[in-house]
Amino acid sequence: MNHLPADFVWGASTASYQVEGATREDGRGPSVWDTFTARPGAVRDGHTGEVACDHYHRYEQDLDLMAEAGLTG
Repeated sequence: MNHLPADFVWGASTASYQVEGATREDGRGPSVWDTFTARPGAVRDGHTGEVACDHYHRYEQDLDLMAEAGLTG
């Protein structure tokens, strides 16, 4: 990592379906993928995004983790 410029900005990204969870809270309706994964046999082992990484409830902890990781972008 010594080869990066001093002003290099670290960042991260994700997709909402992978992290949000909270599929039935605060008026959130089902996404296309929620509907698809609810169909029996559509996804291996019946996994859905109902909980996911639960960023919806854990966003403050997630922000702390991002700061600890040195993400600045």
